[in-house]
Amino acid sequence: MTSNIHRYGLPFVSPHNLLVSTVNGTGAVIEIIYVLIFIIFAPKKEKLKIFGLFTAVLSVFSIVVFVSLFALHGTPRKVFCGFAASIFSVIMYGSPLSIMRLVIKTKSVEFMPFFLSLFVFLCGTSWFIFGLLGRDPFIAVPNGLGSVLGAIQLILYFIYRNNK
Repeated sequence: MTSNIHRYGLPFVSPHNLLVSTVNGTGAVIEIIYVLIFIIFAPKKEKLKIFGLFTAVLSVFSIVVFVSLFALHGTPRKVFCGFAASIFSVIMYGSPLSIMRLVIKTKSVEFMPFFLSLFVFLCGTSWFIFGLLGRDPFIAVPNGLGSVLGAIQLILYFIYRNNK
């Protein structure tokens, strides 16, 4: 969803953000391939759950697209798409919070892979810096939060990594 919502980077919404739309367009294609492979090989119960989530995501994405294309123009369009992208970026970065709670409760990093935590931190940090350099709060703020959450995951990993 986040990659799709970042159409904020498309030229008709926000000129000079070609890098944002290219990277997130690639991310959207990879996400779709991943979901399709999962749906093909998942048990029936999981297929229905993911199909329901996919339908919800597609519905929200469609609403954002239609509102931004047909109801808004210029700066209001950019602000609307930027807020939508920011909200879903924060949701994406916040999704590991339940796992972090589990790590603290069990004192084990069994369900929190190191490389996932590392790359959440690196991705959030790189986009945060990109947003700062471009003076774009819709990129800097949610990714700054992602960087902080990634750093917290890494700290938890190093605290609990040796616990069995």
